[in-house]
Amino acid sequence: MSDPLAEIVSLLKPAPSIAKLVTAGGTWLVERRDLGSPFYCAIVEGHCLLTINDRVPIRLAAGDFVLVPQIHTLTMSSLMPPPRGTLPQRLETSPGVFRLGNPEAAAEVTAMVGHCTFTGNDQQLLSSLLPGIVHVQDDSSLTDLVRMIHAETVSMLAARDMILTRLLEVLFIAALRSASNTTTSPGLLRGLADSRLAPALRRIHRDPAGEVSVEILAEATGMSRSAFFDRFRQQMGVRPMEYVTNWRMALAKDMLRRREAPLVEIAARVGYASASAFNVAFARYVGMTPGAFARSC
Repeated sequence: MSDPLAEIVSLLKPAPSIAKLVTAGGTWLVERRDLGSPFYCAIVEGHCLLTINDRVPIRLAAGDFVLVPQIHTLTMSSLMPPPRGTLPQRLETSPGVFRLGNPEAAAEVTAMVGHCTFTGNDQQLLSSLLPGIVHVQDDSSLTDLVRMIHAETVSMLAARDMILTRLLEVLFIAALRSASNTTTSPGLLRGLADSRLAPALRRIHRDPAGEVSVEILAEATGMSRSAFFDRFRQQMGVRPMEYVTNWRMALAKDMLRRREAPLVEIAARVGYASASAFNVAFARYVGMTPGAFARSC
């Protein structure tokens, strides 16, 4: 049986970037803009506020974990933050360990935060499949994974990057599995949690080159065409055939990056009868021909 969630994470290829242990006391605020990279955070002790992409602030407590696959602006602060524009108090006390706020104040918050990159980055894939924010409460296994990532980041031991890559993949899968389908935004998690839609999603992933239409997918779910179409769009945030195209093009991009096969074979693997038809579809979707894309990688 195909596993769409594992395939998505594998295709995105999360890679290590930054991991920090942060303590804070008194009133404090940290703001970052134009980050453009995935962010995760595990609160070990205390409480703080987290604002992502100008959304409503989230109050985080010990045991909370947050994953944001796409982030542009981020603000973390004490529950009573200082006035905006106040110069941040930030001190690196040792490699990868930071103190925020008045260094004379008692530490009230301990958090492990990190950024990573998607080496298989695909903006359309991200926006159509992953939730905007994953917020998981009281899951010690996620905190343990983040602690392992931080320890490995500062270790400088042999094969560190390989271990970090595997840990990040596990962290992403565990976080996405832990997210409640009632609290995540439309996307793959809600689709897989929907017992009526899951068979259609698995069919798409099991045979991306196979014949697919709204009628065929609706039949796999035992629903009428219109009911399936409406339910898919509501739960996934995209139309069924838009999702099929997104997934096929993501697979094609990955194969082109790795120079895995000739163009005509890649076309066949993602459901196109000829290289010319694939060329047209790929150029319309990506904005350049498959050959130009491969050369740019």
